[in-house]
Amino acid sequence: MRSVMVVDDNLVNLKYIDTQLSGNYHVILAKSGEQALGICGREKPDLILLDIEMPGMDGFEMITRLKQDTYLHHIPVIFLTADHNVQTEARGLTSGAVDFITKPFEKNILLHRLEIHLRFSEYQLHLEGIVKELSDSLSSSFSELVECRDANTGGHVVRTSRYVELIGAELKNRGLFGSELSDQQLAMMVRAAPLHDIGKISISDVILRKPGGLSAEEFSVMKTHAMLGAQILHGMYKRTPTQRYLQYAIMIAEGHHEKYDGTGYPRGISGDAIPLGARLMAVADVYDALVDDRVYRKAMSHEEAYDIIMKGKGSHFDPRIIDAFDSISAEIAREAEIRKNA
Repeated sequence: MRSVMVVDDNLVNLKYIDTQLSGNYHVILAKSGEQALGICGREKPDLILLDIEMPGMDGFEMITRLKQDTYLHHIPVIFLTADHNVQTEARGLTSGAVDFITKPFEKNILLHRLEIHLRFSEYQLHLEGIVKELSDSLSSSFSELVECRDANTGGHVVRTSRYVELIGAELKNRGLFGSELSDQQLAMMVRAAPLHDIGKISISDVILRKPGGLSAEEFSVMKTHAMLGAQILHGMYKRTPTQRYLQYAIMIAEGHHEKYDGTGYPRGISGDAIPLGARLMAVADVYDALVDDRVYRKAMSHEEAYDIIMKGKGSHFDPRIIDAFDSISAEIAREAEIRKNA
């Protein structure tokens, strides 16, 4: 059953609306904007009926905070108020409300308006899902084509994305990086991960496919792929600003060869100055490179790769991320074996 949250400081109004909607929707009641935002974080209603005039946080402040939250911003909000004037209605619609209903209201009209906006919201989410699926498919396919240029199978982008997801989930379980690692932020990083090496499209095949070690000059050219990738992705994001995961892709592409001690490239930044997504990708990228066949060597075993990763703790890699990697290394090994044989 779809859920509707009703936010009103007047308990009589709350109970009345509850009786009108019960049976048609799962009704969630909140007597203040503060309480409503707290409940939204746990229950995420399908639609919100919001009173404007409330003590403390009024309806305008609540909707402003709601629209700033990437997890909640898409929830349709209908304002309920007894103050019916053009200025109030205009302000309500400008702030992001989808409709404006004046109290007292007639039940059938309210139910009809709710149904219209719920159906539209569901249709919009369906379309966004289609766009996301298409976008992810295109970015992964393009990334795999880039990877194939340096004689990889293309599976590297799929595997590294999965490692980022697994390690990120473990960090969340440990309560680390709370302000940087919400469910939504981790999902963005996972979506962005396949694009980490997109800058290699600008690197010559002579360098990418060289079977032996690179000369100092060749390695200098190879290192440019990080900044070139960020520039390519920045151009993509400017053309499609609704695709917010590209912001994470830019940071990951530019920063995944930075090292925790500041000896990496392209900018030589260190510690938490390196974006979290890039620090996660650094571990995932190196591990997968070690356990996969390369033109210049055969794949290492998981145990050999594990030892190298652990030796990089605090120098190449963020120690907190390595601790998370260590605790799920068996799962990482299973994932690597499954996807290598897929």
